[in-house]
Amino acid sequence: MRELTPAGRRILDAASTLFYDQGIHAVGVDAVARAAGVTKKTLYDCFGSKDVLVACYLQARDERWREWLTSYVDQHTAAAAGTGRRASADRKAGADRVLATFDALEQWARRENVRGCAFVNALAELPEDAGHPGRAVILEQKRWLLGYLTDLVKDAGIRRPGSVAAGLLVLHEGASISYGTGLPTRAVAQARRLAALALENA
Repeated sequence: MRELTPAGRRILDAASTLFYDQGIHAVGVDAVARAAGVTKKTLYDCFGSKDVLVACYLQARDERWREWLTSYVDQHTAAAAGTGRRASADRKAGADRVLATFDALEQWARRENVRGCAFVNALAELPEDAGHPGRAVILEQKRWLLGYLTDLVKDAGIRRPGSVAAGLLVLHEGASISYGTGLPTRAVAQARRLAALALENA
């Protein structure tokens, strides 16, 4: 993330709230500038274009999500990892770390993701043109999550980690989207149960 001036930070904070709550297309730069208490010229001086601002919004959200997810998994599985056995060699401890990603997702959904996955929502609004800077951020976010899940599955000593992690990613994405609709109820918990079954059968 680029270094931001105080005005730039206010703009990004305002844009992040408006883009997620109301949609990218529905919110113009005038509305963002007004919410941030700056002029439109200041907005363009800080970000250059709405497309860049959108990409910065997505990147900032990605950074928050990565920090939340990895910290949650580390903190809530520390007891299992600290029993004297190496977590990478302990299948149960490794599986617990994988399942903790769903617990982290549920907490995140309640706090930050009430309208579903911000990245999927944004992808539906952005043009198909691969040159839009926001699309690159979204795709990199999903690649990172797949890589993180793959590493956790490998550490659990599970065979075919790439295939298993791909299934876990589908469960993560489906749960995040379903949470925003309320159907089915307790979508993340149901996804977690399916993940546990997948790990047992792998």
